[in-house]
Amino acid sequence: MRTLFVSILTLLLMVSCGDKKSSDKKIILDSSGNINNVSVILENDLWDGRIGDAIRNVLAAPIYGLPQDEPTFTLSQIPPSVFSGFVTKNRTILKIEMNKEPGITFQDNVYAQPQKVIVVSGKDREEIVGLIHENGDAIVQTFRAMELKERQRQMAKSPHNFESIEMKLDLTLKFASAYRIAKETDNFFWIRKDITTGTTNLMIYELPHSAIKRNDSVVGQIIKIRDSIGQTHIEGTVEGTYMVTENAYTPFFEETILDNKPAFEVKGIWDLKNGFMGGPFLSYTIEDKTHDRWVVIEGFAFAPSVEKRDYMLELESIIKSVKIE
Repeated sequence: MRTLFVSILTLLLMVSCGDKKSSDKKIILDSSGNINNVSVILENDLWDGRIGDAIRNVLAAPIYGLPQDEPTFTLSQIPPSVFSGFVTKNRTILKIEMNKEPGITFQDNVYAQPQKVIVVSGKDREEIVGLIHENGDAIVQTFRAMELKERQRQMAKSPHNFESIEMKLDLTLKFASAYRIAKETDNFFWIRKDITTGTTNLMIYELPHSAIKRNDSVVGQIIKIRDSIGQTHIEGTVEGTYMVTENAYTPFFEETILDNKPAFEVKGIWDLKNGFMGGPFLSYTIEDKTHDRWVVIEGFAFAPSVEKRDYMLELESIIKSVKIE
């Protein structure tokens, strides 16, 4: 009888411990929030002062390559006293902590998932302002990487099924089924999606490796090729109109890495030759040494009278999903 009692007691203790361990587990909910919207956790008086100015200078700086000034991120300031419950679930959060040792930390999935929380702390305003400016590029790049990944995740819910891109160009791109092929040849694709006020577009094509030389004129070479492709393939609705690069706007140029391959990034403004259309474009020219070629993937938007930042982020997220076989 004593043995039976001990066994039952042991079993009850094990169940009780198991329940406690289960209850101790933190349940992480899905994150939320609009694309390119950052929650800033900061007292109201600090938001209206030098710290708030520093945050706006870094996170709300105008994006280069758009026809009108648009901020890198839309900022929503939240006082710490009300930062609880649903408002903690935003995907990107910048948290300012006063009267603490100076430092900056980059944290994942603190209140929800996926989520990036960046905490900047300091003993006074001067330390915090200094840390924000010193780490501005890292803060922006961290939040942008999260938003690009989120846009890719959203589009993956309804993926396209175009097999000819991979068959003809030996590469894959991930984009939503809302896009359609507007034009296709053996080595060129024009892919577009209708939006409320216009279209978002992708161009994908290949060039022989000899088409671009690595020298001081590489930007000019890329623009010249781009204009030639536009004249050949991207025509307007009126005869004699076609897409070219806006000469009055100096393109942004940078060398980068895409799909573990060297690439040239170019951002600028396009317009319609002999027409009245225009908008931003983002182009990546990827060096594919395995196939002795360049792969060019460009996104461009036509969206008059509305902001274009989020459309261009979507196109960038598509381009950065490229995998060259």
